[in-house]
Amino acid sequence: MANKTEDHETQYCFPAVNSSCIKTKRSTLEHNIMYVIFSLLSVWTVFLNLLVIISIAHFKKLHTPTNLLILSLAVADMLVGLIVIPVEAIKLIETCWYFGDLFCGLFIIIMGLLLLTSFNNLIVIAIDRFVAVCYPLYYERKITTSKTVMSICLCWFFSTAYHTTVITFNKYIDPSNRTDGCYGECTYELGFLWGVVDQIVAFFLPCIVLISFYLRIFCVAKKQVKVINSLMQSGKHVTQSSIKRKSESKAALTLGIIVLLHLLCWSGYMFYLAVSAEVPSAINSMAWTVYSNSGLNPLVYALFYPWFRKAVKHILTLKIFRPASSLVNILADHHS
Repeated sequence: MANKTEDHETQYCFPAVNSSCIKTKRSTLEHNIMYVIFSLLSVWTVFLNLLVIISIAHFKKLHTPTNLLILSLAVADMLVGLIVIPVEAIKLIETCWYFGDLFCGLFIIIMGLLLLTSFNNLIVIAIDRFVAVCYPLYYERKITTSKTVMSICLCWFFSTAYHTTVITFNKYIDPSNRTDGCYGECTYELGFLWGVVDQIVAFFLPCIVLISFYLRIFCVAKKQVKVINSLMQSGKHVTQSSIKRKSESKAALTLGIIVLLHLLCWSGYMFYLAVSAEVPSAINSMAWTVYSNSGLNPLVYALFYPWFRKAVKHILTLKIFRPASSLVNILADHHS
């Protein structure tokens, strides 16, 4: 703060417009630090999810139904880091919207689409793990690559159609939901009815589905791993299918951790949205936990998936540009 005169002078987003929003004052240091932090968060989210996308897309051994679903989730998370985080950061730091009404509406649709798609991807992943763990004999026959690709397309289509419908109907058909705010803001408030519908369809129902599937998965997986471990300890022959079941159970546990992180990040935001709508700062903080979640999933893969660590080494050392590098058996225990 330079002096008292500047400190008490009101700043507007658009000084030439009478109905302009008031701009929040920040010191140059605070302004720069916030830009650096959010820029790093954006780059981190995009870079890590791009590693996941390149890994699964490049190595043919990773072209499995489950990994295609992880690829879809990574695309949604990468776009959150590429679009949502930078734009939301500018809104937060500048406290003004300089991009016009058209882009405001488009951004709200894109943001809702990406966040809802992430949730829907987790549901499809839960179904995939449920069949793999609970009905292993039917998995290869029922869950094919073509069916998985179709599920992914439907997931993105449903998210787009649903969120566009909610935004359009709430804004243009129900005039009572319009809010006459100041010029230079990009906010959107759902009416009470649409707000309840949106919370049920976009959060509570997916939560119930996810929790139900994973409770069943963990119960079955725990029994399977216990039986296989007892067979191995007693020195009895363990079939290849039994080893595969144990591997599927571990994969389900890893993806279950991702689901848990997702639900934890979302639950705080939805709670504040439901009961503390008058505390914008708290809602804003919780919203950023949702955005930040997009950068956490690759860390879970790095911790629990050896194939991801090997793929990253191949990518960062530029080995993927070697001839026939896509045929490398990235799932093998030894380095190829």
